[in-house]
Amino acid sequence: MAKVFTLAEVSEHNTIKDCWLLISGKVYDVTKFLDDHPGGDEVLVSSTGKDATDDFEDVGHSESAKAMLEEFYVGDINTSTIPTKTTYTPPKQPHYNQDKTSEFIIKLLRFLVPLVILGVAVGIRFYVKHSS
Repeated sequence: MAKVFTLAEVSEHNTIKDCWLLISGKVYDVTKFLDDHPGGDEVLVSSTGKDATDDFEDVGHSESAKAMLEEFYVGDINTSTIPTKTTYTPPKQPHYNQDKTSEFIIKLLRFLVPLVILGVAVGIRFYVKHSS
């Protein structure tokens, strides 16, 4: 029967001299593999102390890499010791009313456009008056 570890026990093995990973509910002692890991030992050490399943799967390991895990297997994880993942719930915000925004922009333009035209007219008159 496989030994069952808590996440706290697995988390204690978090150095290059003692490195355990939790992948898909199984615990692996990958210490002897650190020097041979193609991605470097830092990648493995940084995945300690948590469920590294997503990290392992996201890389897209080959079937032979997945099979290689078996030689490092040391036991299973007590799943009740793993924090459950929470989903992100955005905060409640007031509904964005595009019509009110459009109305505001139109009112702003009705004020600014005549001012710009007036400024250009005054500028042209000033330029013509002083350039002669």
